[in-house]
Amino acid sequence: MLLFRWLILLLLLVAGVAFAYYATTGDPRFKTFAWLLLKWTVLASLGYFAVLIAERVL
Repeated sequence: MLLFRWLILLLLLVAGVAFAYYATTGDPRFKTFAWLLLKWTVLASLGYFAVLIAERVL
């Protein structure tokens, strides 16, 4: 489970760097990549927390 925490944190960091690149360069590719990465990171986080909740309940 610790691996998934680090993976989610790393994905959020990469999305933040992509947003920073977009802010400095104005290249829309970075914004598109950052939103895509952020969307999948949020979905992965929800799945991770769903597993944690299921472990508590069961």
